[in-house]
Amino acid sequence: MANTPQSKKRARQAERRYAVNKARRSRIRTYLRKVEEAIASGDYAAAEAALKTAQPELMRGVTKGVLHKNTVARKMSRLSSRVKGLKA
Repeated sequence: MANTPQSKKRARQAERRYAVNKARRSRIRTYLRKVEEAIASGDYAAAEAALKTAQPELMRGVTKGVLHKNTVARKMSRLSSRVKGLKA
């Protein structure tokens, strides 16, 4: 348990950051799920649109420190190649 005033404050801050980051992660996962569902339905136009809306959310996750840059790059690469595969 935190004893000093500074450690108590850090505990409060950590709690707030955890809540914010959790909400961000959840939001990102929702966008990813929409892309996955569009790919599963086989609708190229919907999948492409969903991917276009998901990309800024993923990048925002990187900027805010929720996700690592390479993780997002990998996810975007794999999703875009799957969406591209629908076109063929």
